[in-house]
Amino acid sequence: MKTVQSHFIACCLSALFAFAVFFSQAQTGTVRGKIAELDGNTPIPGVQVFVEGTSISPQFTDKDGLYSIEVPADRDLVIVFANLSYKTIKKKVNLDPGEVRVINPFLDMKADLIEIVVTDKNENVDIIKLSHKEIVQLPGGMDINRLLPSQGLGVSVSNELSSGYSVRGGNFDENLVYVNGIEVYRPFLVRSGQQEGLSFPNPDMVANMEFSAGGFEARFGDKLSSVLDISYRRPRKFSATTFVSLLGSSAHIEGISKNKLVAWQVGARYKTNQYILKSIDTKGDYKSHFYDVQSLVNFAINPKFNIELLGTFSSNKYQVVPSTRETTFGTFNQALQFKVYFDGQEVSQYETYFGAISATYNPNKKTELKFITSAFHTKESETFTVQGQYYINELETDLGSSNFGNVAFNRGIGTFLNNGRNYLEAWVMNAEHKGSWTPKKGQQLQWGARIQHEIIHDKLGEWNYIDSASYSIPLGNPTTIDLNDVIKTKINLESNRVMGYAQYVIRKQLKDTSTLTLTAGIRSNYWTLNQDNVISPRATLAFKPNWNSNWVFKASAGMYYQPPFYREMRGFDGTVNTNLKAQQSIHYILSGDLEYIMWGRTFRFITAAYYKQLNNLVPYEIDNVRLRYYANNDSKGFATGIDLRLNGEFVKGVESWVSMSVMTIQEDIKNDSYTTYRDSLGDPWYKGYSNLPVHDSAVHYPGFIPRPTDQRVTFNLFFQDYLPKIPSCKMHLNMIFGSGLTFGPPSHEKYRDTLRMPSYRRVDIGFSYQLLKEDREVKAKSIFRVLKSAWLSLEVLNLLAVNNTVSYTWIKDVTNRQYAIPNYLTNRQLNLKLQLKF
Repeated sequence: MKTVQSHFIACCLSALFAFAVFFSQAQTGTVRGKIAELDGNTPIPGVQVFVEGTSISPQFTDKDGLYSIEVPADRDLVIVFANLSYKTIKKKVNLDPGEVRVINPFLDMKADLIEIVVTDKNENVDIIKLSHKEIVQLPGGMDINRLLPSQGLGVSVSNELSSGYSVRGGNFDENLVYVNGIEVYRPFLVRSGQQEGLSFPNPDMVANMEFSAGGFEARFGDKLSSVLDISYRRPRKFSATTFVSLLGSSAHIEGISKNKLVAWQVGARYKTNQYILKSIDTKGDYKSHFYDVQSLVNFAINPKFNIELLGTFSSNKYQVVPSTRETTFGTFNQALQFKVYFDGQEVSQYETYFGAISATYNPNKKTELKFITSAFHTKESETFTVQGQYYINELETDLGSSNFGNVAFNRGIGTFLNNGRNYLEAWVMNAEHKGSWTPKKGQQLQWGARIQHEIIHDKLGEWNYIDSASYSIPLGNPTTIDLNDVIKTKINLESNRVMGYAQYVIRKQLKDTSTLTLTAGIRSNYWTLNQDNVISPRATLAFKPNWNSNWVFKASAGMYYQPPFYREMRGFDGTVNTNLKAQQSIHYILSGDLEYIMWGRTFRFITAAYYKQLNNLVPYEIDNVRLRYYANNDSKGFATGIDLRLNGEFVKGVESWVSMSVMTIQEDIKNDSYTTYRDSLGDPWYKGYSNLPVHDSAVHYPGFIPRPTDQRVTFNLFFQDYLPKIPSCKMHLNMIFGSGLTFGPPSHEKYRDTLRMPSYRRVDIGFSYQLLKEDREVKAKSIFRVLKSAWLSLEVLNLLAVNNTVSYTWIKDVTNRQYAIPNYLTNRQLNLKLQLKF
């Protein structure tokens, strides 16, 4: 009897459960579909799909743009399709119980967008996009590198005149930059930000930009820190833009043939620093001009075969005839003044030529084959003869004195003379093949090989001379006149490099709909000059759990080598070490990426922690933006830190970003011990200055010391707002903070380079007004009918007028006492900009 009762109860419970399941399903419906761009073919991953005004968990489209969301039946609902880069659309629905409704919306971009992938590219990484309008609003809007401090994790800048940037403690030379798959280079001889032009990429021509701050894939090249991969777009229609400001101008035009087979675009930029250099301490006649012209032509031969031609030319000429300089430094109790009267001039000129031809062939839907050949040529000259007669004065600091703030007395006078005649010419030519094969959904094999030929011709001739109080400072032998940093060399190098890589990407969806993506690869690099071959294994594992929140977790590890290029091989004396080996960095990175809804808008939060083990390092010094290497693999080190970044619409309709990094990078140099001496009184003993003999000595081992890019804390903010009643009037605020970098006296003794510059602090604010809107009603006879939009902007650069220090000039007086004179960057300036779109 009990058995019959048990079976009866079990049957009743099963029936009740089945009824409950059927009833719950009957009270809901399903909305599913595919989301694509306006062309109807390009899927959009990472679009949030949610029901407005409910607590139903949002869903996200996958890499194919597919989505599915369960919603209540028999209710009037609003389905929202939202993404940071596209215009949000809404669809009203009312589903019957059990109904499956297919909605395939097409999303329109928020103007001309630029993609930025903040980490390694795979289907689990969300993409951030910025409009060209927002790029132009940034200070230095013609330079796309201005985006990186706020967008890229671990990116820092400490010189607004330079396009160089540091990533997680690496220097400027440790960053890879690609344009359309071709590595591009910076000028070799640039020694100050005033001499620099713009970075290579032209924002008007960019389609997408991928940035990785470390742990990047094997398909990218051999550098220690980061990779910036930029692709120029293929135009779909005729368009033109122009940009004019007090700091420069640009123009761009693009179009496509009637048969859609030939697409082209041409961009030109011009930049001048003459206006902004008026605010620095050194006064004189500045003539600074930079311009470049870039063109891209794309031939769609047939649906399977495509040819692309890319050509650029850039010219940068910097000429200055300095007259005077007056810099105040020191403390309140000991305020000093450095005053210089100059003679002579400096002329620097750089010309670069770059051309590339690429052919892409798709024999089938699973295979892509790409063949690239390119050539880079640079001609650089740096000539200067500048004499400075200087005075070191102490200022009156007594507040009660009538002479307060004026010169109280002179502490020393002298003359320095800097002379240089440097010429460099270089060619880099390569041929490359890249390919990919997708055997089945969720898997892809990628491979590539490149052979590269390099030619360097370098002629150096420079020296410095310091004279104080009418006689040359004795440096060991008072009967001679010593010139400092004498370099006289003539170098010719020719070599080949052979590189290759292979990597495999596997994406697997687990039973609970979580996704796991593994990207693993290996690359090789062989250089004929030092006959060194390096092998770099790299791997990234990404996990996207099936949670209500849209999290992506990643773990990356890899071995990264940087074979030396010409700059690392040249020592302080101008000689070249052809036996220099590749520097090594082993990356370990953990990161998390969250996209969530707040205030009805999409926000993204990214964090990453990393540790880098550094071996075979080449020590170096930084003077302004000039890197001077010791040309030996003399140190080992480490870098570790954490990065945080948040972006979204803090104010509805406009994007803002904030990022923060905490890090350290240190090195231990071989054989850097030093000895100090004391006399019988216990006072320090110096050769040629102490009267008593040496009584005692001690040997010191510095151990780990900070590298020149050891910037412990950085903070970047870009915030936008607009007037509620006048949305066409916008405000943007750009704020940068970086703790002080290390420096030391010019003795080339690295253990002494542990002093700290003041922190870099800069705030720029700008106000923009949209004179003409794209959606306005245009009269047929209006003179403005050819204009799609027009913006007028006013900026205040360095709003707080902070004297940021970029480097130091070291001066001695007659007692051989050294003074570190700070070289300040630009002061407060105004900039007016006009942007037109046709």
